[in-house]
Amino acid sequence: MTTNVGMWDRILRVVVGIALIAWALGYGPAFGVPTTSWAWVGWIGLIPLVTGLIGYCPAYAMIGASTCRPAH
Repeated sequence: MTTNVGMWDRILRVVVGIALIAWALGYGPAFGVPTTSWAWVGWIGLIPLVTGLIGYCPAYAMIGASTCRPAH
């Protein structure tokens, strides 16, 4: 499995993933977002979190994209 997610993309994915999971766990009001019955949608945050941690995005692989810097 080749890395296809660059550093800034990885950081953004981890931050967004953690924020979505926090919302799903009911920490929404801490971020100024009221908790709702839609909080389960926050579990989608697992996808950017995992792809950010491992540095590989299957969707990027399918379309041939990469946010990594090219090797010199």
